[in-house]
Amino acid sequence: MANPTAAMLVIGDEILSGRTRDANMHYLAGELTKHGISLAEVRIVPDVASKIVETIQSLSREYGSVFTSGGIGPTHDDITADCIAEAFDKTIGVRDDARALLQAHYDKSGQEFNEARQRMARIPEGATLIENPVSVAPGFVLENVYVMAGVPSVFQAMVASIMPTLTGGDPVLSQTLRIERGEGEIAGPLAEIAASYSDLSIGSYPYQRNGAYGANVVIRGTDGQRVDEAMARLAELFA
Repeated sequence: MANPTAAMLVIGDEILSGRTRDANMHYLAGELTKHGISLAEVRIVPDVASKIVETIQSLSREYGSVFTSGGIGPTHDDITADCIAEAFDKTIGVRDDARALLQAHYDKSGQEFNEARQRMARIPEGATLIENPVSVAPGFVLENVYVMAGVPSVFQAMVASIMPTLTGGDPVLSQTLRIERGEGEIAGPLAEIAASYSDLSIGSYPYQRNGAYGANVVIRGTDGQRVDEAMARLAELFA
């Protein structure tokens, strides 16, 4: 059986403007791969409610799990929670357990639990909280959508919280062969190998260094023996 599939939705004008470099996609892809879940698609949308709602509904229908990052903070442009509620036709409001977590956190730090901070306790009806050991403000799960913060340290902590709850498949194994030839020279034989091992993912990633062309060929799959066989054949062709 094929591994479970997932998609990621990155939310925020700051990503699209180039002001902020997204690190969460790279991290999530690595963690899902180790867990045997295939990250099949990633989309980036602005802080526009209609786009977020539409994209969540589309990805949720198509993939087993959807992971979001960004837009669950205390400011006016943090609209992700409202959009998730709308996407699944749920009500949203300040929830007692989320409020209690935040109240205790701000009391301990001596800061005011003001109206803006209370926005982070607004959770859609029927959602389950995602633990946040870094800054306390929780994420949440609704249907098959996991809603998490955009700050990388918080995002990573939330991913660690949810990973044991996910049903994965076989870990994806990979091997890489560096070939000191241009892609135009290796393309034909590489296509033949790919056709013979259609159950594997075989990618060619070119580089140029000191005027010389080459490519790193990566073979990925869940069957270690098949990966070994394909890599041996590749090495024999380009020894």
